Amino acid sequence: MRQIVLDTETTGLEVRQGHRLIEIACIEMVERRLTGRRYQTYLNPDRAIDEGARQVTGIADEFLLDKPRFPDVVDAFLEFIDGAELIIHNAAFDLGFLNAELGRLAQPRGTIADRCSVLDTLAMARERYPGQRNSLDALCKRLGVDNSARDLHGGLIDCQLLADVYIAMTSGQVALDLAFEGAGEEQRSAIVVPVELLRRPRVLCASADELAAHDQRLDALDKSAGGQSLWRRLTAQAP
Repeated sequence: MRQIVLDTETTGLEVRQGHRLIEIACIEMVERRLTGRRYQTYLNPDRAIDEGARQVTGIADEFLLDKPRFPDVVDAFLEFIDGAELIIHNAAFDLGFLNAELGRLAQPRGTIADRCSVLDTLAMARERYPGQRNSLDALCKRLGVDNSARDLHGGLIDCQLLADVYIAMTSGQVALDLAFEGAGEEQRSAIVVPVELLRRPRVLCASADELAAHDQRLDALDKSAGGQSLWRRLTAQAP
């Protein structure tokens, strides 16, 4: 299965207020392994960035003046994601902006859903961790993903963190070790991000104290059941 982890940055929060994309970032996974292929571009939005968005992303209006506009990059972007499953955190937000940009094109291109299926990791996290904070930072903390390099929101680093979070949420102990090396503002249009995949999952073994507590719990279950608990019967039958 080919999957694309996708993130966008925007001039503001509300697409209905005319806010626009300023960055699109994607990294590719095939059979749940990072391939090293990525797509990233900054965009000239032809409007000012809200102060809140500027503080979150660290991107200034002046930096975007010489960047391409969405129609200039749409073909390369759609070719990269075509036919894949998109993994997005809070997918409605990113898809709303992407579909709005597609809708502005002189030549119709349909919507993202015409080309890709979408997996929303925010919806997945809310189902698995109801009543808890499920932002990307909160999930990194909960799942042991190192997000110390995330001083600002940026497309590629957010994609890499989300890939790590997704793998952790869907495969237990298997995780990706992702590293990010930032670049100065003058280097933003040519960012290179090293990505390393750990081949051996970390195995956590119970300590002696934990094993003793487990046996005590089973003794209590045996007593309440008036005989061997189901756990001990199944363990005794195991080869």
